[in-house]
Amino acid sequence: MSEPALKGEIRDTRLADALSERYLSYAMSTIMSRSLPDVRDGLKPVHRRLLYAMQQLKLDPKSGFKKCARVVGDVMGKYHPHGDMSIYDAMVRLSQDFAVRYPLIDGQGNFGNIDGDNAAAMRYTEARMTAVAMAILDGIDQDTVDFRPTYDGEEDEPTVMPSNFPNLLANGAAGIAVGMATSIPPHNVGELCDAFKHLIKYPNATIDKLVEFIQGPDFPTGGEVAETRDAIVQAYKTGRGGFRVRAKWVKEDLGRGTYQIVITEIPYQVQKSKLIEKIAELITNKKLPILTDIRDESAEDIRVVLEPRTGKVEPEMLMEQLYRLTDLESRFSLNMNVLDADNTPRVMNLREVLRAFLDHRMVVLQRRSNYRLGQIAHRLEVLGGMLVAYLNLDEVIRIIREEDNAKAALIEAFKLTDVQVEAILNMRLRQLRKLEEMEIRTENDALVGEQAELTALLGDEDKRWATITAEINTIKENFGPKTELGKRRTVIGDAPTAVVVPLEAMIEREPITVVSSEKGWIRAIKGHLTEEQIKDLKYKEGDKGRFAITAQTTDKLLVFATNGRFYTIGCDKLPGGRGHGEPLRLMVDLPNDADVTTMLVHVPGRKLIVASDSGHGFIVPEDEVLAQTKNGKVVLNVGAGAEATACTILPEGADSIAAIGSNRKIVIFPIDEMPEMTRGKGVILQRYKKGGGAVLRDVKAFKLEDGLSFPFGSGWRTETELIRWQGKRAGAGALAPRGFPTSNKFS
Repeated sequence: MSEPALKGEIRDTRLADALSERYLSYAMSTIMSRSLPDVRDGLKPVHRRLLYAMQQLKLDPKSGFKKCARVVGDVMGKYHPHGDMSIYDAMVRLSQDFAVRYPLIDGQGNFGNIDGDNAAAMRYTEARMTAVAMAILDGIDQDTVDFRPTYDGEEDEPTVMPSNFPNLLANGAAGIAVGMATSIPPHNVGELCDAFKHLIKYPNATIDKLVEFIQGPDFPTGGEVAETRDAIVQAYKTGRGGFRVRAKWVKEDLGRGTYQIVITEIPYQVQKSKLIEKIAELITNKKLPILTDIRDESAEDIRVVLEPRTGKVEPEMLMEQLYRLTDLESRFSLNMNVLDADNTPRVMNLREVLRAFLDHRMVVLQRRSNYRLGQIAHRLEVLGGMLVAYLNLDEVIRIIREEDNAKAALIEAFKLTDVQVEAILNMRLRQLRKLEEMEIRTENDALVGEQAELTALLGDEDKRWATITAEINTIKENFGPKTELGKRRTVIGDAPTAVVVPLEAMIEREPITVVSSEKGWIRAIKGHLTEEQIKDLKYKEGDKGRFAITAQTTDKLLVFATNGRFYTIGCDKLPGGRGHGEPLRLMVDLPNDADVTTMLVHVPGRKLIVASDSGHGFIVPEDEVLAQTKNGKVVLNVGAGAEATACTILPEGADSIAAIGSNRKIVIFPIDEMPEMTRGKGVILQRYKKGGGAVLRDVKAFKLEDGLSFPFGSGWRTETELIRWQGKRAGAGALAPRGFPTSNKFS
């Protein structure tokens, strides 16, 4: 009977420890292998593997294109065992000139657009590398970087690129790992090169000085960075911050005092189609009443046309409103969290990132020089053997023809090395001519001179930095501001001032008459209607008119309800006069058990008197009752079973308050006895007999010497002898004069 198979090792481990250990491994894998770029080449593993696979396929800028499916297949099969779509998406982004400041891949076919449309399938598109990608790969076959085995151990892949191009800052990076993220905007290579040269010359240069060269981000879609210099410097000092990016626009005059605004550049990573959709929605919802239309006339360049309703509004004020309401202004965060040369994630400041690139270039230069020295030494060894052969040509030929072991005989006869003998034995007869000997001596002398130069270079740090400076000058020449690709696209502007754009500036001022019915249907009819026109208005069957107020489209309408809340509606948002209007309850959150008490046009600086049927009330500044939401603003606290019944304007110079209850009793008292509040129940204005069922109906402020006016017949009557009703606040009062309205209202 055979022995039972040994079981695997079993260890007792707390679940929390096992989970934390495994999650830590997952987190580190995400940080190292997916989300954070390397500070030296600015690439994540998928990008690095893409470029290396394309280099292996010889897809340089001078060669033809190959299908993207071929590239993705090689990357996935050899280097990157992940989903093909994730690889293709990364490849597509590297080719989009609106997503990457300096594209690394030259795409042929549909690679998406700024409207947010996706690229065609990889079987339809083709690609090759750009000159920028070739600069990043420059020297990869000269032992400039370390290689490691691929996931299956069959091939090797580079751990980092030589990167003769400052890709991290030039193209930026973004990624979200576990517990950390990175967000680096693209910058202008010409400015980066100037900063590198200054840092080489002055290794202790401050960030304030470096920012004189690097003005700020340079986004592929242009736009304007609207930040102060101090804010930009502070962001680069800490490695954290953000940049406000705004769209660029121009004003086009159309004659006769009209104009249109044309947006020519939009903020980075904003989809044009969604931006236009958002603005159109604001126009439809009357959030931007000054605009009548938006059109997309874009071809290769962006051209989005905005049509104002009137030419009276300043375009700057209109754009300020658009910046606040849409993605025409966005914020790009700065978080320079990267992997350093030791593969440790940390947040670096601008100077540290620049220094890391220069240090990497120094390592690459030293490794490339040592590699070249090794090649030169090998070649000089070969050439030395060949020269010996030329000097002893007849003897060499004899040994090769006659000796059984020609290799050993040559080594013994001329004290040659194994490498030299192999080179001699592999020589062709045509190489035995005299001219070939002269060429070998010339090559030998040249290699000796190059060897001396490289040895001197490795022994002198100043010479190495001079070489790196020359390389940086070449980068600037190839990709700097003198090239079409390298011209700065994003303008660095000033931070916007905190200008509050008044609503009136955005709305065309037109006269209207606000009409509301008994059942709460509200509408705005153009023009100021006469009393006869108001009487002729039509309502729904069983309904009739209640309020008719003249106003302007720029006004705000205040609605005071029985629940003690004030609701605010912009008159420009009221439904038009055609038809019967819309229910007020759809425009504000007015409960079903509440009704409208008063409706009036807001006048800044004015004061109101509010009161409830329990006889309580107070004076409130009108500016304090404006509501910011549809839910309104509580001003008068009404108790259980009570409701707000009165809201009246406090006229200038008024010194007395009159209150009337349902028992038709009026009390008049000095206005000084009524407090001014912003919210509350108030004080007792008029006292009623317990159990009598009387409630307060109305209040009015007036000037005592002018008398108390009230409707009488078809006109008005003014009572000047008011002694019988005068008293203290909270008095019961006396019966109203004969002829006072049965509605117990002062108006």
